[in-house]
Amino acid sequence: MNIIVFEDAGTEKLSPISIGRPAYGISCGSYRLVDWLRAFEGNLVGLVRPFLKSVQEFDYPDFQNELDPELKWTLVVNARLAPSVANVRRLQSIMGQAESDQSIQVFHSEGATSAAVVPTGLFVSSEMSSWHKIIDELSLQPHSTVTENGFKLFKYPHDVIMENLECIGENLKHRVGLGRCEQLHKGVYVGQGVQINDPVIFDSTHGPIVIDDEVKIGPFTFLRGPVYIGPKTRISEHASIKDGVSISHTCKIGGEIEGCVLEAFTNKQHHGFLGHSYLGSWINLGAGTCNSDLKNTYGIVNMQYGAEKVTTGTQFIGCVIGDYSKTAINTCIFTGKTIGVASMVYGFATTNVPSFVNYARTFGEVGDLPAEVIITTQQRMFLRRNVVQRPCDIQLVHDMYKLTRHERPDDLSSDPLSL
Repeated sequence: MNIIVFEDAGTEKLSPISIGRPAYGISCGSYRLVDWLRAFEGNLVGLVRPFLKSVQEFDYPDFQNELDPELKWTLVVNARLAPSVANVRRLQSIMGQAESDQSIQVFHSEGATSAAVVPTGLFVSSEMSSWHKIIDELSLQPHSTVTENGFKLFKYPHDVIMENLECIGENLKHRVGLGRCEQLHKGVYVGQGVQINDPVIFDSTHGPIVIDDEVKIGPFTFLRGPVYIGPKTRISEHASIKDGVSISHTCKIGGEIEGCVLEAFTNKQHHGFLGHSYLGSWINLGAGTCNSDLKNTYGIVNMQYGAEKVTTGTQFIGCVIGDYSKTAINTCIFTGKTIGVASMVYGFATTNVPSFVNYARTFGEVGDLPAEVIITTQQRMFLRRNVVQRPCDIQLVHDMYKLTRHERPDDLSSDPLSL
């Protein structure tokens, strides 16, 4: 079966999570949507925002540029679909019904098309540039069957944090069922080349602990499931990782972490608390950086996204930090705050932090951070991890700077860090 995974207008509301990556590449519960779609072994095509096309080409080389006309049916999937076992099982179910049911099946969630199964001919006869319009109008096609509230979609950044807590247990059970990890203790599973320096305490009472290939864990560490630690990640001594943490590959982790999602190549290596938060890629939290994930009033946390105030419906939400951002030592981030991409934060983050700024509001300074500074920093970070800085990585920084220009007030004084 052909598979089209598409970004819709709702992807913009996932900023800053979605600025530097396709929405199908957002981690949650140890998986990304693209991981599940690849497992379907279909002919996979991605419709992403124009500035991410080159990123998709290099980072997802298995994606195709066209549909296979010999495959009668095409599965259409919203890139904001949460990568949970429940969602994937529903996708598998509607794929299995395609041959027996000749109608177009369309599934809506909160006014958006979340998934559909349609005849491939509906797309191959049109240019790819018109496919978004076709997807938007699928429910108007003859013989279409529309189901409301079919799948769970990410609508706002904090949805990733909340969905992670909900789905990580079942997602990790699925990982264990693949048989790629060896059981070390009851509820504790390790991949190849894992190094564990005792003493380490494991508590799998409330969910499994999955430690992927080539992970190194320092002594005097506490792990309480459900927890996933991605390949080549290093856990510092005396770390405490617990209660729904999903860490991607090649991270350095220390201190206390609870209920969080961390993307690849991110460092929270030193002491300090991080709770109920999402961190993008290539982030570094300075020693002693802490965030609050509970208001002093014990009330429901509200998030401010641009001009829109959104209630989360929960007491526990920490922070959302975009790719390439950094914090200085002993930085404190207040409850429910977002930090944009490529910003550097000092002191207290009492408000949302725009992208591409030096934020030292505690000391009366907030300055613009040019893209060139981030590109130089990017090159240095990449070299430390033996990652090649590609033209598409450099261009992405420029694109992100332009796309986030509206976040920065016009009166910001230019005060870039010294190269």
